[in-house]
Amino acid sequence: MDDAVLIDVPGERVVVRAPGERDEGPLLTLFEECEDWFVAATGLPSGPGDVQSLFYSLPEGVDPDAKSLWVVERDGVVTGLVDVVRDHPEPGSVAVGLFLLAPWARGRGLGRAVAEALLARAQGVTRVTATVPSGWRPGERFAERLGFTLEEATAPTAQVGNRRTGPREPS
Repeated sequence: MDDAVLIDVPGERVVVRAPGERDEGPLLTLFEECEDWFVAATGLPSGPGDVQSLFYSLPEGVDPDAKSLWVVERDGVVTGLVDVVRDHPEPGSVAVGLFLLAPWARGRGLGRAVAEALLARAQGVTRVTATVPSGWRPGERFAERLGFTLEEATAPTAQVGNRRTGPREPS
């Protein structure tokens, strides 16, 4: 997916697009709003370096060109962010590392609409995996409603990319 995607959500203008320079401030705001996810995933609230680390953090051995970030914008306001890696963990797979929606935008069908639109544009994808912090019910419910099967987390690795680790992550 190379271009912005207009998503059909009744009564709202929703666009999914690649991030740009003007998005750093709105993404910081989104991360502050999504403190529940950061605390569930890392044990800490978001920090200023988390936005920049999104662009560089990759699973070991993955080609940087396989990573895509997508800003979800609703009525001109940054409302969410999706981080995906193509052909990981195997060719034909897509790994969703982050699918954030601001709490005020959750539970209204926006997440499903974004997920379905992105999947419809994905070419040659045979498997989708997603990471949800263990025990974080909003994410688990969302994944289940999309048809994902929740499995026990695989053994954590000591490396989480080139970003800070939190107390709930291996060091």
